[in-house]
Amino acid sequence: QVQLVESGGGLVQPGGSLSLSCAASGIIFSIYTMGWYRQAPGKQRDLVAAITGGGSTNYADSVKGRFTISRDNAKNTVYLQMNSLKPEDTAVYYCNANVYSSSHWGQGTQVTVSS
Repeated sequence: QVQLVESGGGLVQPGGSLSLSCAASGIIFSIYTMGWYRQAPGKQRDLVAAITGGGSTNYADSVKGRFTISRDNAKNTVYLQMNSLKPEDTAVYYCNANVYSSSHWGQGTQVTVSS
């Protein structure tokens, strides 16, 4: 079955950095667009960044210049490097794999930015 397992969340001070990873299994990873979404308490789940199988990327305006999404198709893993973190980046971050009508989600990892 399909599994997406996120790791790397935690507590960080404002201005700090964190790196998230999402390891996928049960899918032909290279054909999937991989995305990172986040959901803060009481808010909807929003796209943070996405990367196609060919490596094209897009970012939410709020994270442009601070976050970088990348993928390693040989390791079936997608990454999110988060720099210059702000308190408003606090949320549960979810990994998503999407192609055509097939969409899968990870369980989420908490990122808390606080002093």
